[in-house]
Amino acid sequence: MTPEIITVLAILVAVIILLVTEWAPLEVLAMLVMGVLAITDIVSPKEALAGFSNPAVVTIWAVFILSGGLTRTGIANILGRQLLKVAGRNESMLVVIIMVIAGVLSAFMNNVAVAALMLPVVMDIARKTDQSPSTLLMPLAYGSLLGGLTTMIGTPPNILVSEALRENGLEPFKLFDFSPVGLIVMACGVAFVTLVGTRLLPKRNLAKETAGHRTDFRSQYRLQEHLFQIKVPGSSALVGKTLAGSRLGAALGLTVVGITRRAGITLLAPPITETIQADDLLIVEGKPDRIQEMNNWGQLLTETDAIGPDALTAHGMQVARLNLNPGSAYENQTLADIGFRNRLGLNVLAIERDSRQMDADLKIQPLRAGDTLVVYGPSEKLAAVADDGHFQPPEILTAEDMDNYAKLGHDLRQLRVPETSKLVGLTLGESRLGDAVDVQILLLVRADGTALVPASDDCFTAGDRLVVWGTADMISILLMQGLEGMFIEADTPQTDLSMLEDDQVGLVEVMLSPHSVLSGKTLRGMNFREKYGLTVLAIWRKGTAYREDLRDMALQFGDALLLYGPWDKLNLLGREPDFLVLTEGAQEAPREEKAKLALTIMAAVLIPVIMDWVPIYIAVVIGAAVMILTRCLTMEEAYRYIEWKAVFLIAGMLPLGTALDNTGAARILAEGVVGTLGPFGPYAVLFGLMAITFIATSIIPTAALVVLMVPIALKTAASLGISPYALMMGIAMAASSSFTSPISHPANVLVMGPGGYRFIDYIKVGVPLTLVVLVVLMIVLPIFWPLMP
Repeated sequence: MTPEIITVLAILVAVIILLVTEWAPLEVLAMLVMGVLAITDIVSPKEALAGFSNPAVVTIWAVFILSGGLTRTGIANILGRQLLKVAGRNESMLVVIIMVIAGVLSAFMNNVAVAALMLPVVMDIARKTDQSPSTLLMPLAYGSLLGGLTTMIGTPPNILVSEALRENGLEPFKLFDFSPVGLIVMACGVAFVTLVGTRLLPKRNLAKETAGHRTDFRSQYRLQEHLFQIKVPGSSALVGKTLAGSRLGAALGLTVVGITRRAGITLLAPPITETIQADDLLIVEGKPDRIQEMNNWGQLLTETDAIGPDALTAHGMQVARLNLNPGSAYENQTLADIGFRNRLGLNVLAIERDSRQMDADLKIQPLRAGDTLVVYGPSEKLAAVADDGHFQPPEILTAEDMDNYAKLGHDLRQLRVPETSKLVGLTLGESRLGDAVDVQILLLVRADGTALVPASDDCFTAGDRLVVWGTADMISILLMQGLEGMFIEADTPQTDLSMLEDDQVGLVEVMLSPHSVLSGKTLRGMNFREKYGLTVLAIWRKGTAYREDLRDMALQFGDALLLYGPWDKLNLLGREPDFLVLTEGAQEAPREEKAKLALTIMAAVLIPVIMDWVPIYIAVVIGAAVMILTRCLTMEEAYRYIEWKAVFLIAGMLPLGTALDNTGAARILAEGVVGTLGPFGPYAVLFGLMAITFIATSIIPTAALVVLMVPIALKTAASLGISPYALMMGIAMAASSSFTSPISHPANVLVMGPGGYRFIDYIKVGVPLTLVVLVVLMIVLPIFWPLMP
């Protein structure tokens, strides 16, 4: 082996490991691969960048725009309405028609876009036909994947193998060269899912629990078990505060979904600006035992009314300013993300930014370049910050310096934990004291005089004194003066979800759109309730309903969110490109008046390609431009519909395929395949390559997998003297048959939440479906694409 081959193979192994572990974002990994190949001189700089101008990459992003045009003009909505008329209420007929329509659309549109487009339609059909969504949604995802096998533009792997043939001096696949094999595979896949697959799926039937046209989500989210009512006595410290100011949500994780007043008037989905009044009956979603937590706080005794700024420098503590280093990894992260207090053993009292001083909600403020943190803690912890690398050496503040900070030391209180307190034995994290009311416990002084900045796992003991800093309002809430009078109302009838809905207020399930930029962000970080005026009651993720600490859960693609609020706000959310509302009526109205125009443009793109008048990459670029010019979709929408991760991944990985070919590494790998499978004949080689691809597609992105497999397949075909076309088509179809897990394709993730599926459900249906497709390909491929030239 030459040094170049060893280097390329080492890069290949590293890439596969990183793709499987997802240690870095895939598109970033692809760009790193491109750069490393150029720096090591394995490919030239021009070859390293050639992926971005590769016709396959151009074709892929242009097809995304064409797909977006068909989406925004409501093609699936029109077909869905016709579907219901044809299928009636027969489950098998519904499954067949859903899969066929999804397959036909996916032949010319992006698979994920088809699944997202039809998801609300199928959910509405499930409600209206009394069918289980879990019976219909996985067939929808699998139908979109099967349909992508039927044309060259149906899925990126088909485009990639066709372009690879052209680059190697062979006749590329034409638009419908995939159709004979793809249609047979699709027909067999539809038959299997209809006759066998649906019997293996769970029967989660929310439709049977529908009241009117709205779904009762009790069985999935179990909200009924977490609804209760609490009475606010006139003596409560909450009287006169807004819901936001009460901190019931942040402090206790309780969501107020309604308020019944003394006059008998009930306010549903009250805004966070609503003021709490004496004798209000709060309809609350959450855990009743959080009320006990609140009473635990009330057992803290005030030792003094206030303590002065001198307390900040007692017990060997100091106050200092920390300047964030330029380019620090802490930029754009919050203090909560960093775990600042536990990691550095310091409290942040304020953040200075652009001549402003912020001292509220510090834990959720993303840090920015140039920020200065005013921190408090032991002198040895401050000294250790100099070695942290993210901050410049601390600037210790003197008493005179602290006089310039108006609030430092003026909102300090000292509290004591009595022997009878139920806080004794609890950790700071378990008590929720620090996170609950935006009050900082700066110092914990033990009965023996030792002092420490408490971490979340430090336990309270009897006699502890706590030095607490925060606004007077927040400290008042912490002390729970009068809040101990709040109690759970036991004499009221059980709260039913149907009581919480009327013509003005309702419940709706939504998901992150495939084009959303909110994945990885928390509800707190995006100020969800303040921005949208809606409450998230629960999040459904991978078969589990989460109802606690939702504010700090980072959202993931595939999450289903149960939202509660005014219908006008819910309908507005349907117009947000970041969200997919699982009710067709609540979505933004498509431009159906342009549906015929979008279909005409699509036909005008395909006909010249079929007739060999224009290369497909030129036709789709012109078609994408016309879609935008005719306002079938806007330029902003076009940018959103392009899956930039896929574009960068493919463009960055293509040079690795070139390197495998140019250095001879692909030949060595092909010789390994030939040496192992060659003695058993060309059919064994075809089977082996497809089997490897089928297995790998569960853990490696399909586009990257095809880029890696193509040079091996071409060298294998050349070594054995067999036709490359069957091998190339087999690899493309195997790579696109991502049925075996939810993470193997975004379309599978998309239906997981609303379908109530668990990981095992994909294995139970996807593995046998994969075997069916493999057997069909082994029989059909050699008929249409003979292995021997």
